[in-house]
Parts: sequence; structure tokens; C-alpha cells
Amino acid sequence: MIEKESISLIDFLLQNKIINEVVYKTIITQFKESDDDIGTILIDNKIVNSSTLILLFIEAIKNGILTLSDVYSEFKSIDLHSFLNQYSASTGTEYVDLYNIDVNYQIAAKLGYEKLEKLGALPYKEDDLNIYFALKDPSDLAVRDALNRFAKNKLIKISLANPEQIEKHFHNIEKNESVKDLINEIREEFKSGANESLGESSGILKLIELILKSAIVTGSSDIHIEPTENSCIIRARIDGMLKEIFVFDKDIYPPLGSRIKLLANLDIAEKRKPQDGRFSSVIMDKNYDFRISTLPIMTGESIVMRILDKSKIMIKLEELGMHPTNYKKFRSSMDAPYGIIFVTGPTGSGKTTTLYAGLNAIKNVQTKIITVEDPVEYQMNLIQQVQVNQKANLTFASALKSILRQDPDIIMIGEVRDRETLKIAVEASLTGHLVLSTLHTNDAVSAVTRIVDMGIEAYLVSGALVAIQAQRLVRKLCPFCKSKITLPDDVMKDVEPYIPESGYQFYKAKGCEKCMDSGYMGREMVSEVLVIDENIQSMIARGESKEKILSYALENGFINMFADAAIRASKGRTTIEEAYRVAKS
Repeated sequence: MIEKESISLIDFLLQNKIINEVVYKTIITQFKESDDDIGTILIDNKIVNSSTLILLFIEAIKNGILTLSDVYSEFKSIDLHSFLNQYSASTGTEYVDLYNIDVNYQIAAKLGYEKLEKLGALPYKEDDLNIYFALKDPSDLAVRDALNRFAKNKLIKISLANPEQIEKHFHNIEKNESVKDLINEIREEFKSGANESLGESSGILKLIELILKSAIVTGSSDIHIEPTENSCIIRARIDGMLKEIFVFDKDIYPPLGSRIKLLANLDIAEKRKPQDGRFSSVIMDKNYDFRISTLPIMTGESIVMRILDKSKIMIKLEELGMHPTNYKKFRSSMDAPYGIIFVTGPTGSGKTTTLYAGLNAIKNVQTKIITVEDPVEYQMNLIQQVQVNQKANLTFASALKSILRQDPDIIMIGEVRDRETLKIAVEASLTGHLVLSTLHTNDAVSAVTRIVDMGIEAYLVSGALVAIQAQRLVRKLCPFCKSKITLPDDVMKDVEPYIPESGYQFYKAKGCEKCMDSGYMGREMVSEVLVIDENIQSMIARGESKEKILSYALENGFINMFADAAIRASKGRTTIEEAYRVAKS
């Protein structure tokens, strides 16, 4: 939206007596001197809230002051989903959320996606009578006329959709077009039956390599292959968030799924039961392991591949990005002669990476280290690693009993899942072994009560625990597109106790090509480390509440996870929204 249209909107407010002359001049001045859009300025000046801003824009469009295109291009302060919902209701147009629809890409490929992309019209389904199109602006008569020429013998049904969603689907279709020859090669091989085992299918191997490479280049941790009624969707978990990287036609799924199963030594005929496997591959001259899990679903089998980068095993503890105070506490705990150190956090929070980094820091030829894991994610030298095997009755508990007869100095348990495993671990720690393990708790202090709740006597827990680290991963701001912001007063009041008195600056995530429009690039750890000193040992033995333990810890230099995240946000490493999302319990 150009400046004169913004001023026209401000004039509209004045004419309708929503603002007076004094406010009018203030807003005009702010608009000309700042980079903010007019919606942000109106909200900041408390002239409207986010809900009334939507109604204002709808009225402005009806009066010819704004167009839908203006709202899309300039008004970043608006909740587009809410706006489109209300706009469609006020104009009697159907609104479709394309993220909740299984879009049939074959229609666009058949009609000619390049021409449709120019029109901004996405066909998302068809039946015997109609073709359904999602448009950025259903009031554009020129686009409607052009679509009637596409439809031939079918009727056109028009819906309003978020332009970003339309662009995303066209991007997927364009990617499909770029691998069209490869897809055709796979179809020909599959139809010919020349490669019944799929073992020699060059096309499907090229496609798998393309999927793996695309995921690795974007820094993904997992690849999800999901069949739907119309498509085969490939999603990657980038910085903890799932993002579509490919969408293929449904007929590509059977050879793709079967070939991945073969690579992982799974039974390709078994589609009724979940299966697990793994395979290794060299991608871009680097070795990667891929852990495979299959799960039967209504439309086929969901396949998830965990990407294990072998180079990550060499990461040093000091390179994990821990708060300096927390790093010193955790590192000194690793030098304890015996006891238990727990690393806690949700799935995917980097617990295993932290444990491996810790083992790397303390391993040497004089120390016998044995791990029991399910599964062994990375193989390390100077360390004996045992993989849990339920079929052979090699559980965490049974493996631990055998490990203790192997005269170890340090034991690492992938996860404490039950009372029996925890009891053996506590006993091992009290008989001269250093034990490292993980738990699923929200914070460090909660781990203490969780262990007691699992049936271990409080006096044993107090004697066994050395330290507990709780951790999460926050997304880092993209350095290429982050922009400075001033926090609202209520948020600033909340974070003020944790941040420096001066020299801080908060930023927001904007999004650019380099960060795939997410505003974030990579992740880093936020953590809290509770060292079990004599006073905390006494409190645990007496059965004190976790609130009292936390209060004592805070009085003695304990830096909680939200404080760590808020400090990082104040230094421009992440956003305050990420700090709240990840670390505020």
C-alpha cells in the first residue's frame, strides 16, 4: 500500500469522527517518521484494538479506500486468518484454510500451473460438475473470466484463501515440476515391473537422495513421509517445527515407502504392524545415520526418519551454548566420584547430545564407561555401548545388572523409565559409580519429587543425587532479517528482573529467503542446573516441598530456564516470544 492510501485511511477515520484533529496530526507524523504500518500505529495509540482494526479494514475496503491487496502487502499487524474469516462472512464469500485441505496438485498440473500461478488461482479439488479454485481476491473479475476459459465443460466455484498459503502450494507444485522427469522415470520403472524388488530402481534411489539432501541442507532433525487420500507429503522438522518440503502424487508413495523399508532391512510386506530400523548413507561427502520408524495409519503407513549427524558426537560441552554459570555447575558435577546426574526435558530437547558431550569431556583410557541406550544413536570410541533388545529380554534394568558386573567407573542410562531401573541406578551410584541419565520432567526441581514418587526412599535420593540439569531448545533469530523492537510495558515488567540494567536490545523475527520466511535460523540450549548441596540433601531427606527447595536454590544463585531464555532474548539471540513459548512454565 502506498503512502497516499494510508493517509486516505487516516482521513477516513477523521471524517467518521473516530479521531479528532490533534490525534490526526499525531498519527500522520508517526506514520511519516516510523517504519510501522498504520495498523500498528493505531493499536499503539490505543485508537483501536486488534478486533476493531479488522472491522475498520473491512469498512475501508467496502468504501474503496483499501483493497485486499493493500491489506496483504502492508498490514503486518493484522491477524490474517481472523481478517479473512470476517471479510468472507461480510461479503458472502466462502473462506478456505488451505492448511486443513488435502490439495489435489494433479488438477493444477493438468490445467497448466504457470498460467494459474500468474492469476493467483489455485485449484484445490474437483468433482463431476465443478472445479474449486482458491483466490487471493474473489472480487477480481478478470481472474474469474480467465478461469472460465480453463474449466471447459465444468463450473467454477470460487473461494477466498490466504495468499501465503496459495503461494506455498504453488511453490510445492513448482518443485514437483522440477522433478517431473524423475517422477516419470519412477512411474515407468514401477509399471514395467523390471524392478520388482525395487532394489535396482535408479529413479527411486535418486528421489530418496533428493529428499535426504533437501532435509539436511535445511538443518532438519526428522523427515516425515505421510500418505494422504490424494498425495504423498514429505515434511521436515526444521528448528523444532514441521515444514513441507515436497508433495508428490499418491502413486509415488508405494515404491518410495518400499525402498526406504529395504534400506532399513524392514519387511516390505508387513504393513499392519509398526517397524523400526536404520541405515547409513553418505550425503554431500558426509556420513549420516537414519533411524526409521513405520506406523500403520488409515491411508497407508507413516514413515519417520530421524537424521543422526555423526559429526555432532564430537561436540564439546563448552560448545553447547550453556549460560556460563550453569556450565560451571554442570561441568564440576561431572567430576564427582559417584552419584547420579540427571538431564531432564521433553523429547527433542537435546538431552542425549548433552550426555554425549559430557561423556566426551570426561572419557579417558583410565576410566571404564558403559552406556545402555534404546537405541544407540552415536557410536563412540573408548566407551562400551549396549543397545536395549526387548525381544532378547535385554531391558534397561537387566542390562544394568550385567553392566555392574563389568567393573565400570561411569554408567550412562539412555532413559530411566521405571522404578526397577531407577532403583538399580541409585544403588549403583551409592556403591561408587557415577551414573548419568535422563528423565522427562518440566524443570530441575520437579525431578526430585518425580524420583521420590517413583518409589525410591527420600533418604536414598538425597544421598545419590549430584545435580539435575533441565533444558529446552529455543530458536535463534535469523541474523539477516531480525529487526529491533520495544517490548510492551507489561512484558517488560515481567522480564525486567532477569535482564541487564542497560545495554540490552530486543528483536522480532521478520522472515526472509535465507531463513525460509520463518525469522529463525538454528536452535540453542536454554537450561537450569540444580546442584544438590548439603542443605538441599537435608530438605529432600525431610520431604520438603519442591517450592521450598526452589526458593532456597533461587536465594543461592540458581538461574532458572526462563531467566536464561530472557537474557538471550535481551541480547538479540532469540525473541521474547520464543522465551515464553519454550521456557515459561
